[in-house]
Amino acid sequence: PEGHSKKKSRKHQRFMERRTLLEQKGLLSPPKRPGTQTPMAGLEARSTLTKVDDTTAPRCGKVPKPKQAVSTSLSPSASPDSIARHHSVLLSQGNGSSKRVRTSSPLLRPSKYVAIDCEMVGTGPQGRLSELARCSVVSYDGDVIYDKYIQPELPIVDYRTRWSGITKQHMKRAIPFKAAQAEILKILKDKIVVGHAIHNDFQALKYFHPKDRTRDTSRIPVLNERAGLPGSASVSLKSLARHLLHKKIQVGCKGHSSVEDAQTAMELYRLVEVQWETELACSLPPRPPSPVTDPAADSNQYMDDQYWPTDLMASSL
Repeated sequence: PEGHSKKKSRKHQRFMERRTLLEQKGLLSPPKRPGTQTPMAGLEARSTLTKVDDTTAPRCGKVPKPKQAVSTSLSPSASPDSIARHHSVLLSQGNGSSKRVRTSSPLLRPSKYVAIDCEMVGTGPQGRLSELARCSVVSYDGDVIYDKYIQPELPIVDYRTRWSGITKQHMKRAIPFKAAQAEILKILKDKIVVGHAIHNDFQALKYFHPKDRTRDTSRIPVLNERAGLPGSASVSLKSLARHLLHKKIQVGCKGHSSVEDAQTAMELYRLVEVQWETELACSLPPRPPSPVTDPAADSNQYMDDQYWPTDLMASSL
């Protein structure tokens, strides 16, 4: 009937307009031309055929699927979680040797990793309140990104020089806490942050970093096991450095160096980076795919009228 064909034509026209709109917004891939196939698909099709009496016939039995190649590059907008997952996949393909780690490191975007350490002084009644007086941030390779003395918000009662290394002289070139906090948080944004007993540093910064982007070297049993110590024991940075890195830190009576401590924490992290990131990636819950952007999903269902309010086409086109 003519009325039915007109109705069908209008529906098809709406369908095509919506498809065009989704393609323009990058939410839908253009339709493939008939008769075309990917090289892999063509290869797989040929591999399933065999000659029988000069005729081509399907081969019986299952054809083993080719191993899927893992991309060795990440998009610039990749999230730290994606980096961790990508990291573990790349490393799982190697033999776990240190050579494999070195060759894959540039692919893992080490600029996403920083290590932090803070030194505190005592303020408040009897100097019992800890406030930030110095903060150091280093890169994946141990280069100093940030190192400044910081003036606490309350008057200093105890410099704690024996441990902090802070003196009254240092405070002459210190910057206000609020200014330092803004600078440091800008560096830590979207980074995977390494540190030892790092919750103390975040507390001094009055900041909370996402747990899945935090690597605390004081809470990783594999480090203790490598040092021959109980996995659940709370081991100091100084002790781990002596056992695993064969270096002495925090010696003498002049106090700690936050730069040295941050660099040491990063060295410890890199020592067990492969195993640690692999375990973390395995423990991450799977993310549900986006229904529109997932290439395995049938996007045509979203062309149906129920997904499109009547006023959406007019406002979007």
